[in-house]
Amino acid sequence: MLLALALPVFLLAGWPLAGYAVAAGAWLAQRGIQVAALRRVARAAQRGDRRAALGTMAGATLGRVWLIALAVLLVGLAEREAGLAAALLSAALFTVYLATEFAVRLLGAQGDSR
Repeated sequence: MLLALALPVFLLAGWPLAGYAVAAGAWLAQRGIQVAALRRVARAAQRGDRRAALGTMAGATLGRVWLIALAVLLVGLAEREAGLAAALLSAALFTVYLATEFAVRLLGAQGDSR
């Protein structure tokens, strides 16, 4: 949602679209990695293999962060303003994602205790 709302902001503000494109591509790629990892974790959990489940989550989490960081770094090396735009968009996306995940888990936990 935020990713779609950011495009008009980039266009109206005259910010580099390369920054938007790189941040959007990296964000979508890391979300795909997350979906694949969650499926693998679910299969490992069904088998009772907690070690594989935890290893998959740890590796996927680190990989996702590195993917975003490297994408921002590379676009920033190519064009400084695009790197800043990509970094700001990525930070906003992660902030909204983490806040949403926290709220969903908090509300879910409160709903379970009643």
